[in-house]
Amino acid sequence: MTTAKLQFAYKRGADTIITVRMRFLGAKESIILFMLILAQAFEYSMTTCKCNQQYFCNCSSDHLQQVPKVPANALGLDLSFNQIESIDMNDLSPYSELITLNLHKNKLRFIHKGAFKSQSNLKVLDLSLNNLGKLLSSWFHELKSLQQLNLVGNPYSTLGPASIFRSLVNLRTLRFGSPSLRKVHKNGLDGLTHLDEMTFIGSNLRSYENGSLKAARPIGLVSLSLQNLFQNDPELVSKVLRDVSHPETLLTIKDATLRTEKSAKPFKATREGGTKSLSFQNSTSTDEAMTSLLQVMDRSSLFYIGFIDIHLVGKGRWQNASYTHYENLHTAYICNLDIQGFFRFSSMIQLGFLLRHFHKLSVINSTVFVIPRETTCLLRNLEYLDLSQNLLSDLTIEPTLFTGCGAYQNLNTLNVSQNVIKSLELMSRLVTNLKSLIHLDLSHNSFVSMPEKCSWPTTLRFLNLSSTKLRTMTACLPSTLTVLDLSENDLMVFNHRFPQLTTLILTGNRFMKLPQGELFPRLHTLLIQRNALRMFNGSSLRRFKYLKYLEAGNNNFVCSCEFVSFFKQDVDRFITLRDGRCNYVCDTPFTLRGDAIESVRLSIFECYMIPAVSVLCSVIIIVLGLIVVTCHKLHIVWYLQMTKAWIQAKRKPAVGRLAGELRYDAFVSYSQHDAEWVEEILVPELESAQPSFALCLHKRDFQPGRWIVDNIIDSIEKSHRTLFVLSENFVTSEWCRYELDFSHFRIVDEHNDSAVLVLLEPIEKETIPKRFCKLRKIMNSRTYLEWPEDEEKRSEFWSNLRAALQRDE
Repeated sequence: MTTAKLQFAYKRGADTIITVRMRFLGAKESIILFMLILAQAFEYSMTTCKCNQQYFCNCSSDHLQQVPKVPANALGLDLSFNQIESIDMNDLSPYSELITLNLHKNKLRFIHKGAFKSQSNLKVLDLSLNNLGKLLSSWFHELKSLQQLNLVGNPYSTLGPASIFRSLVNLRTLRFGSPSLRKVHKNGLDGLTHLDEMTFIGSNLRSYENGSLKAARPIGLVSLSLQNLFQNDPELVSKVLRDVSHPETLLTIKDATLRTEKSAKPFKATREGGTKSLSFQNSTSTDEAMTSLLQVMDRSSLFYIGFIDIHLVGKGRWQNASYTHYENLHTAYICNLDIQGFFRFSSMIQLGFLLRHFHKLSVINSTVFVIPRETTCLLRNLEYLDLSQNLLSDLTIEPTLFTGCGAYQNLNTLNVSQNVIKSLELMSRLVTNLKSLIHLDLSHNSFVSMPEKCSWPTTLRFLNLSSTKLRTMTACLPSTLTVLDLSENDLMVFNHRFPQLTTLILTGNRFMKLPQGELFPRLHTLLIQRNALRMFNGSSLRRFKYLKYLEAGNNNFVCSCEFVSFFKQDVDRFITLRDGRCNYVCDTPFTLRGDAIESVRLSIFECYMIPAVSVLCSVIIIVLGLIVVTCHKLHIVWYLQMTKAWIQAKRKPAVGRLAGELRYDAFVSYSQHDAEWVEEILVPELESAQPSFALCLHKRDFQPGRWIVDNIIDSIEKSHRTLFVLSENFVTSEWCRYELDFSHFRIVDEHNDSAVLVLLEPIEKETIPKRFCKLRKIMNSRTYLEWPEDEEKRSEFWSNLRAALQRDE
């Protein structure tokens, strides 16, 4: 057998090296073991935590069985919904900078007493819904910065007697308890001076030591879940309520069952503690228990009472509490009230002893379809009324808002949103009698249309008509408004003046442009997201004299050059985009759809197409004109034709030219102004000499009708020499220049001395134009003959010329 050591390295949060020692018993066993190791490595790689730029690592629901490796500088670690069963002493020690640690819903059974020793910066710790059978004070000794602690839902049965929480000097929020909790001792809450919120679950509590939930100072918000203890052990509940009741504490009772007079007796401790705010949540009660509660709390300091998610049983008999006194109870909040056998309930008029004192009343989502006039007449002191999410209709809203008996005279806020009201004209007429009304919420009803004229109270300042299916605007709305919400409708035009309006909400309509600013001389904030806006500019914004904030994101913006430029460079000079620039994206053109306007880059041709094309065309025309003029001045076309002709001539076989095509001894190149000297002196002298020379003259020997350049090339090709008669006239002749160029080509191409220069009159080389560069070059490299003025020297001139023209043997 062979033993080997293999190392497998892979990422699991931070770098982890797993060393596996394998003992190879055989090829088959080795392959199986290797596959198991790869499977384990794959499992770990699949559970790698993801850490964002804020150093928060989300490892939730990763099937982890132990604390994973994450960056040492992590500030947040979410390990919720995993299968971690224990935390050893060194599992968290590398992460001393953690601020948040979430271990909610694991299988924790064991936490080492020094597991949190390095977490001195930890502020939030969640250990809820685990299997911790005992709480140790040693866990929290070093958590001096901890502000939030959640221990709810663990199966510990006893709390205390050790001072578990005493070291948490900065704790502000504490949640603890569970259905398994049986005994509660004093545990150090009396040393917590910053505790603001506490949640306690003790539905099966059997023993409670007085003062166990009493903090060093009044707790701002206390939530208790004691379920059936109100009925089964009211004395124990009284002890708990006595410790948490205080005028500065908002007390919430959750998951309670109040059925009889007995279950209401513990609230005597609440009254004695001076509680001003009392709420019931997710509870069940009978009218008998509620009546007993009112009796027990008689003459209390209660200022606020709330009922949330309440199931009420009975027939609504409140007479036994009619003698009670609740002059201080000004606010009632009722939400999601379910009344069993609602139609058997008697009129709420029996609660008149309470209703007459209410200043604020909310009855939300409680199937209210009407408030009878008799009951309405009791609401004389009401200032705030919220009847949203109910069943009020056009038929029942009239008695509900009846004011004939002096009701609602102090009402300043009315919310009847999410009902089934359909007539805006009816609503405006009913609220006209509410002389103190300032806020009116009619949202989420089905008005569809708006009447031409309406009457409103002159005090109305805030009107919410969002999600009411409105399609058109009329003069119905009051001009006294300062805030108007018309969001989530089907409006396209807004052309009515609101001189006092400071905030206008038009989100979720079909506006294609901003409304006219002149209609809103005091408008401060405009919200017009999710419409069909194509663009806006400085001109449209300038019309709003005092507009400061604009929210216009998520529209169908056309990213033209003007709009993009304005948005990126100038919009901040007019307003503040309160919804952030990232919400402003292009809809057209198609190539830019979905791109943030802030990131769009348009070219000059896209932005200034007509001027750019005009300038480009102008430049092209000018350049072409300059080229034409240049070609004309420099005879470029002629020169190109000459070059083409010379190239064609050069392609002819050289042998043919030497043997059969040399008809002339010399081709004479001269200016027409020197023709007299050539024809009367040069030609007779050379052609009459012995032996005579055959000269080629353009006047005499060029083929008629043939292109002159072809004649020049052909004549030079058929001549043994080219004789240039140089003078001031020669250097001013273009044709002489062509002949000179062709001759120069021949000299270079055939490497011969075919050019013969005769200087008819003195010419300074410096006076030769630069375009005669070939002449300059030939005069610098070759000897030339000068026509002598002295007749005695002319015989020598002719002798030298004949020698220069003599053909080589």
